[in-house]
Amino acid sequence: MEALLMQYPWLDELLMGFLGLSFKHVVMWGIGALLIFLAVKYDYEPALLLPIGFGAVLANIPHSSATSTHPGEEGFLIVLYQAGIANELFPVLIFVAIGAMCDFAPLIRRPSVMLFAAAAQFGIFATAVGATLLGFSFEHAASIGIIGAADGPTTIYVASRFAVELLGPLSVAAYCYMSLVPVIQPPVIKAVTTENERKIKMGFMGEEPVSQTTKFLFPIMIVLIAGIVAPISVALIGSLMFGNILKESGVVENLSNCAQNELANLVTLVLGITIGGTMTAERFLNFEVLLIMALGAVAFVFDTIGGVLFAKLLNMFSTTKINPMIGACGISAFPMSGRVIAKMALKEDPTNFIIQHAIGVNVAGQVASVVAGGLVLALIPALAK
Repeated sequence: MEALLMQYPWLDELLMGFLGLSFKHVVMWGIGALLIFLAVKYDYEPALLLPIGFGAVLANIPHSSATSTHPGEEGFLIVLYQAGIANELFPVLIFVAIGAMCDFAPLIRRPSVMLFAAAAQFGIFATAVGATLLGFSFEHAASIGIIGAADGPTTIYVASRFAVELLGPLSVAAYCYMSLVPVIQPPVIKAVTTENERKIKMGFMGEEPVSQTTKFLFPIMIVLIAGIVAPISVALIGSLMFGNILKESGVVENLSNCAQNELANLVTLVLGITIGGTMTAERFLNFEVLLIMALGAVAFVFDTIGGVLFAKLLNMFSTTKINPMIGACGISAFPMSGRVIAKMALKEDPTNFIIQHAIGVNVAGQVASVVAGGLVLALIPALAK
């Protein structure tokens, strides 16, 4: 073959795709196809898993022009990576969109639900410690632990700071576990609660209207408080609250709608395929990635358990009992987790309606996950010294 290529140099250009193909590339095609299948067939986070899967296929075609790094001939996936992931732009824009979609009124009415949301972040730090003991660096361990928040953009943001080489598997794990909330949370909750606890009824609380002024001032106050406590978190919490203030101001409806629709769709599209472009066989097919996927599941499970056990702890000292299942809603998968828990309560007792309480905790979880990400960003550089 070498003699033939020397005699006919143009054959090298024509056949370089075949000559560079390896078994690992084919395996990555299969992984990309699996992500696309899960997105299309089972509706698992299709807006992200589908472009991630397709990006993975593009990145694992030998000598792909989509991932070319030749100066002046950079592939479009490399250009998108440099433009939106390396400088953390895409995750920040996603937070603007999420903020414009959020209604923080349930959190403003009952600030106490932040306690459940905080408890539900336990898995982040527990898994980070466990990953460190398994040999991961502080930076990589923190990036793995943040998967437990069930917040894809926060995972991407932290990974782009501390674990760029693990961005692909971390992102895939985060969004896969987000989409698997209805599969993972119910058995975990049942394992740590009794039937009687799951049947606890919580009275309907009158929905006191939150003034528009309060809803407008809320994102400003959150930014100031979080920014002073952890200035490094301002990019995360600031972009989330900027999107929310667009919505609550009432004077820039077009911008709010743009953030919720056009911006969210466009950034999700390019973010997904760019992340897929980082999933090369060299980076993805190793034991470390399998360990990351396993630790991500542990983080997610521990976050769920942390919220539930905190609610059970409160019940030991309170005369007004809380259905401990709402503690599991403290993760960031909004509103999926709140709906899953509400359905579980109805399945245990068709007259038990806890959707109001579950959604309130779930909204708080959205904020808590971003704050947790900010704390990770602030603490890890200090611990790594």
